[in-house]
Amino acid sequence: MSETGFTVEERAAMKERAREVKTTRRSSAKADHESEVLAKIAEMEAGDRVLAERIHALVTAAAPDLAPKLWYGMPAYAKDGKVVCFFQCSAKFKARYSTLGFSDQATLDKGAMWPASYALTGELTAGDEARISELVKQAVS
Repeated sequence: MSETGFTVEERAAMKERAREVKTTRRSSAKADHESEVLAKIAEMEAGDRVLAERIHALVTAAAPDLAPKLWYGMPAYAKDGKVVCFFQCSAKFKARYSTLGFSDQATLDKGAMWPASYALTGELTAGDEARISELVKQAVS
């Protein structure tokens, strides 16, 4: 948040979320929401798009019961209508890295403290992809 209120990017994200809520009320078909997610990914800049495509493939393979949907204009994956994990591209808020995040619906609990967000830069290694798949599976367990 800037000193004068929300940033332009934050206001745009809130407007996108309001549109998403209206759209969700009109249509609950999983296929409709997945096509919206894929269209949003296709609009991303090249580096973000490659990461988002890979995250989408990993999440949907690791947890096919999660429903893709847009959440604040970014790809997200929900269980029973509640977002479990999401991808935020670096361009969204002019950050230096993209993010794979997990909501409080994700069962990643480990002790008194655990990560709920992961920075993503560049190309994912096989090890990175395996870790992401593990996290998603744990998140929905």
